[in-house]
Amino acid sequence: MYIPDIYVNENRNEILRFIEENSFAILINQSSGKINATHIPLFIEESENNQLILSGHISKLNPQSENFEENGNVLAIFSGAHSYISSSWYDYEEVPTWNYLAVHLEGKIEILNEEQKLLHLENLVNKYEKNNENPISTKSLSKETMRQAIGIIAFNIIVENIDAVKKLSQNKSENNKKSIISHLEKIDNENAKSIANEMKNNL
Repeated sequence: MYIPDIYVNENRNEILRFIEENSFAILINQSSGKINATHIPLFIEESENNQLILSGHISKLNPQSENFEENGNVLAIFSGAHSYISSSWYDYEEVPTWNYLAVHLEGKIEILNEEQKLLHLENLVNKYEKNNENPISTKSLSKETMRQAIGIIAFNIIVENIDAVKKLSQNKSENNKKSIISHLEKIDNENAKSIANEMKNNL
């Protein structure tokens, strides 16, 4: 991903927190000359040697899985808040732009065996059920229900490269940043308000 230096985010803890909070990703690969993309949740962990590992699963019927073992190179895109920035908010003439946060992770697929797949599903369900009033777990589901796991292929992605962008008008003066924040806070839109908060945290 092309990122001007001023917008590069190299804060590892910030990046990990961002992925945790925006875990519904786009998984992209290429097979037989065709680009494939699937929207899926991806679970991130850090090994003892600081290796980042994503885990996820897709349907075995999904053509994207056809060459996982032959060519396991994939790209995972995590998108966060974003908002249009009007140049009418500046104290000088300029073109409009867009502020946003995103992370791209590149890595290689490793297919999980059946035992590992069930553990992956258990971890994934526990992550998203933890704040539920009446949380379920894979262990509480019947064997008949869990047979649906036969139809999926689960995998780890060994992360080899991280590109993280945090475009928050860093190239603008403090007065213009404050003006942008003020205008964003008046917009009845969660994305705009989130970008305003991110900008305030980076003043």
